[in-house]
Parts: sequence; C-alpha cells; structure tokens
Amino acid sequence: MHSSATVVPIEEDTPPDYRWWAAVGTVLVLVLFAIFAWRQRWMSDDGLIVLRTVRQLWEGNGPVFNAGERVEANTSPLWTAVLAVVGLLPFRLEWISVVTGLVFALAGLFLAMDGARRLYRPAGFTLMAPAGALIVLALPPFHDFATSGLETGLISLWLGGCWWLLVRAGYDRDNLLRVWPAALIVGLGPLVRPDLALFSAAAFGALLVLCWRGWKTTGGWLLAAGALPVVYQVFRMGYYGLVTPNTAVAKEASAAQWDRGWTYFLDLTSPYALWVPVLLVTLTLGLFGRVAKPGRRFAVLVSVPVLAAAGLALYVTRVGGDFMHGRMLLPALFCLLLPVMVFPVTRWTVSPLIGVLAWAVVAGTSLRVPYFNHPAATAITDERGYWTWATGVDHPVLAEDYAAYPGMPAQLQAFREARGPEVLVRTGSGWRGYPTFRPHTTIAPDSMGALGLLVPLDVWIHDEYGLASVLGAHSSVVNSGRSGHEKRLPPSVWDLGDSASGGLDRTGQASAFSPSQIEAARDALRCPQLAELLESVRAPLTFDRFMTNLTGSFTRGGIRFDRDPVQARKCISTVTS
Repeated sequence: MHSSATVVPIEEDTPPDYRWWAAVGTVLVLVLFAIFAWRQRWMSDDGLIVLRTVRQLWEGNGPVFNAGERVEANTSPLWTAVLAVVGLLPFRLEWISVVTGLVFALAGLFLAMDGARRLYRPAGFTLMAPAGALIVLALPPFHDFATSGLETGLISLWLGGCWWLLVRAGYDRDNLLRVWPAALIVGLGPLVRPDLALFSAAAFGALLVLCWRGWKTTGGWLLAAGALPVVYQVFRMGYYGLVTPNTAVAKEASAAQWDRGWTYFLDLTSPYALWVPVLLVTLTLGLFGRVAKPGRRFAVLVSVPVLAAAGLALYVTRVGGDFMHGRMLLPALFCLLLPVMVFPVTRWTVSPLIGVLAWAVVAGTSLRVPYFNHPAATAITDERGYWTWATGVDHPVLAEDYAAYPGMPAQLQAFREARGPEVLVRTGSGWRGYPTFRPHTTIAPDSMGALGLLVPLDVWIHDEYGLASVLGAHSSVVNSGRSGHEKRLPPSVWDLGDSASGGLDRTGQASAFSPSQIEAARDALRCPQLAELLESVRAPLTFDRFMTNLTGSFTRGGIRFDRDPVQARKCISTVTS
C-alpha cells in the first residue's frame, strides 16, 4: 500500500529569489484580504445569538440561549467554546468576535496556501503564484462573513489547518508525530459544523491510505479523531435531548428542497461567472498532472478536498441552501480550492493563471449580485447590506447599533414598561404585556440576536422561527419561500398559553387574541408528546433526566405538531424520520 516519495527541502532546491516571490505573493494576498474584510466589518444578528449563549455560560446557566431552557441555538459548538474563552479578554464581546473571526479567516487562508505550496514541493517546482487564493480574494461573500460573528472564519481555519497537516503527514508517513495531530484536528469537523463531518471522513480515509501502520495504530488514530466529537454528541443528546442542534430541527435540515437549493447554488455561481476560474484552475491542475506525473500520493491528497467539496455542495443544495447570499456554500468552495490555492508557474500553466488573475480583477471590482444595492429580507439577500441599511450604521458591530432597527425600539419600550415578569406579545396595535405565573419575562420577537444582548439574561426570548424555541422548532412547516425560515409559529398565542396567568393584559383589557385560541394552546401543551418535549428542556437535569433525554433523542427530533392550536389540541403529533 505504500509508495516512496522524496521530500526535497525548500532550503536546498529553491533559489532565494523564488522564495521571496512566494513570500511576497502570500503576504500580498493576506494583506489585501484583511483590508477587504475589515472594510466590510460587521456583526450579524445571528452572530449576536452566539454571544448571548456565551454570556449565559459565563453566568453559570450552561450553553443555552434562555436560562432554564436547554435549547442548543448555535450550530457550531467549537465557535461558542472559542468565544467563551477568548471573550474573557477585557474588550467588548462583539468586537472580540469580529476580530477573532477575521484572524481565523486569515490564518486559514495562510495555512491553505502553505499547504498547497507543500503539495507541489516534492515534484521539484519552486516558483508559486496565488490561484485559488485569488478567487477567495475576489468574492465579496468571503469578505462579508469573515467578520460576521458567525463561524465562517473558524471553518476557514479548520479546513486550512486540516489541509496543511494532511499534506505534511502524507509526504512524511514515517513521522508519526505528524499523523497524530492530523487525526486529532481532522476529527473536530462535526464540532465546527455538523456537515463538516463529510470532510473529516474524507481526510481521515486519506490518512489511512497514505500512512497505514496496522490496525492497532489505526485504532489509536480513530480514538484521537473521534474522542471529542463523541463525548460532545453524548452530552448533546443527554443535555438538550436531541441528536442534532435545535437549529437543524427548526430549519428542517433533513428535508430535501432541491429546487430552492439549485437557485441558491446559482445565486453564488452565476453573478460572478464562477465557472470561469473553476474551469481555469481545473485546466491548470490537469496540465500539471499530465506533464509532471506527480504520483499516487499527490492524487490521494488532491482527491480529499475535491470529494469533500462535492459532498458539501451537494448537501447544501439538497437542504435548500440558505437565505444569506453565498454563506453556506463558502466552505465547499474554499475546500475545492485547497489544492490550487497556490500553483507552480510553468510555461504550461502561466496562461490559465493569468486568466484567473484577469477574472479576479473583474469579479472583485465589477461583478455583483443583482440585489446588491437593493437589500431586502427576501428569499436570498445580501445579509450585510440589509443590516447596514436597516440599522442605518455603516458597520453595525455592537448590539446597541441594532437598537434603532425597525421594531426594536417598540420591543425595548415594552420591556421597560413591564410591571414585573410578564408575557410580552406583539398585536396589531403594538406590544402588550400579560401577567405570568413564571418568575421571568417572556418576549416573542422576530429577530432575536441583538435583543438577546439588550435585555437581561433571565428574560426568555422565543423567536417565531424556532431557533431558540423548542415549540417553534417542532411546529409544522410553513411555505415561507425562504430557506432557514421554514417555521413560523404564532408565538403570541402559544406563549400566552404556555406562560400567561390570565386572559387580561397589564391594563386590565381583554386579550387581543381569541380566548378559545389561548385555551386550545394550553390544551395542546398538555398532550403527552408536547409535555414530554417541554420536560426534556425545562425539567431539572438529574441523572435520570439526562438518560431519558439521551435515549429519547433518536425520535424526539422528529416530533412535529400543527402550528394551529385548535388542531394541535387533538394531540395528533407526527414523528418524522
């Protein structure tokens, strides 16, 4: 199963001027990317969701969005953990998230470029030029999401780090000190994002092919790769009561929505004519393989990101994509470009490399999505453009920057006017407060990230899309036409049924909602499946509760009930696969 490969030290076969050219090219790409990303610095509302979870951790309430409800509102456990540690620095948490994301994105791009350089070094090629890195540099979504507060920067760092470690281990199979850390880091994929398990599987398989040392050693590598993900998965199932993050349930991540996903795929590839540079780098790689005949190890290493990218893109397309332009396809594209982040400059490759450079200049300066200057919360949107427009702030980073967002002042005013714990719901005439038998205020907003940082941590926030609401996540699907917004539970009626102590608001006026609807919601919440669903996240976490959550997690995620309380009170819940 083994083939020999001679690693030529760069100090011996690379002329000094070539080393300087490679270094200058790398630094120039990184500096330009840092400038472009910093010019677009911002914090998304979804990124602020993560920060509330971090604050709850610091307060001893656990990795939750609402204290007292064990709901996993974040998709990336590792990003949450990173911010919980780095956030201890004496700076605003929002800025720490923004800067950390950018630093991670830059580090990931550097490791990806250096990994590609190491890929071609044994073949004797020394003069390298950025290729795939120019594609990353030219595309606006990479700039936007480097500082969005989301896990995109961490994904770039992890993918680039895995690639760098994999190339080093693949070309030096006898050095086990290189294989063990590669196995450990490769295994973290599901903790970065669950779908990145596809890359973890492909990379670990390549490690076995390239560095096989027998079953005993393989077992050790598998333990190194799988220990942390398995421990966290057991924790997730017992603590939250689900196999997946709650966001996967809310967004129906197991459902096939090919038409919507294909539209999302074209929304990234068509406006930037992305097929042009992809074809050019593919041609370049093909020419290299034909002329240099680099061998089996090279082929195995290149196959990892290519196959993983295809799997990631296929998955995102299947689930219907996302509502943020380009965001969910960035990991697949970054992954695809790993083998060609930099490329040898030869007489055979110089023409396609010049073509990539020409495309990068045109794409980076001129090509934009049709709705670039018309941000709106529609099917797919320029998320950064929308929030800068909605907040009136060029670089919305702090939660206070969102305080003037349409609808936010009214929510905050309703909270300030509350007479103790209340259920705050939105009606046709504005926000109204209802007495509650619970020791905390409950509010049912639309967007919840900024609000979560602008109100105390003991306030329960139940968004109608179900990201932080167990009821919203498990409600029936609505045809919203927007990925990530598959649920729209009428939160007013359900939160009144769940928490209100009467039918009158704080002023003594009759409820703005039908008493029969509220009573139907109360009846529905007594149905066995819904009652157990709420118990799984609200009951004290004893050992018995943990084990009940764990064993029931395999089916609990599939529970769906009708969003209409009149229908839901019939206790006819369904369990999907």
